[in-house]
Amino acid sequence: SFEGNERKSKKYANNAEKRLKLINKYFWDREKGFFFDYSYKDHKHTGVWSLAGLYPMFFKIATEEQAEKISEHISQKFLHEGGLVTTLNETGQQWDKPNGWAPLQWIAVKGLEFYGYNNLAEEIAKRFVNLSYRVFKKTGKMMEKYNVCDMKLEAGGGEYPLQDGFGWTNGIVSAMEMMINRES
Repeated sequence: SFEGNERKSKKYANNAEKRLKLINKYFWDREKGFFFDYSYKDHKHTGVWSLAGLYPMFFKIATEEQAEKISEHISQKFLHEGGLVTTLNETGQQWDKPNGWAPLQWIAVKGLEFYGYNNLAEEIAKRFVNLSYRVFKKTGKMMEKYNVCDMKLEAGGGEYPLQDGFGWTNGIVSAMEMMINRES
């Protein structure tokens, strides 16, 4: 019945509102102007600068003020010649600098687009597409991740060897290429 749907609709809207308040309470750092992971054991932010901080923009739940601060950090801290580093940590692990992963490039690009930061989004996409093509010309393969800081290298680090030909990379590079061609 319509009444039941209306009741469910209000319930889901209330849950979404509560979730948004909790995201802002636990993950947003007003001083630094960025979303950080929260350690429930330590009861504080982890302090790790990560592209995960862009998920609120990707899901369109960041405020305009938050989006502005996040975009500045992305441009100043994360952006390198081949795209965005996943974190600012240099640990030798696969999820850290200098590596960039296609899904997180996409989340960043789309999140920035949703808030009108089209020039930055396009620049990230162009750099990542260019890097993926360079590596493809050299190796004949699309990779699961790339070294976005040094265009002469592929990528590395982590608990297993670099993997070839990931579907997410193929799909995202294709989508970014269409986006770039649409905007050119």
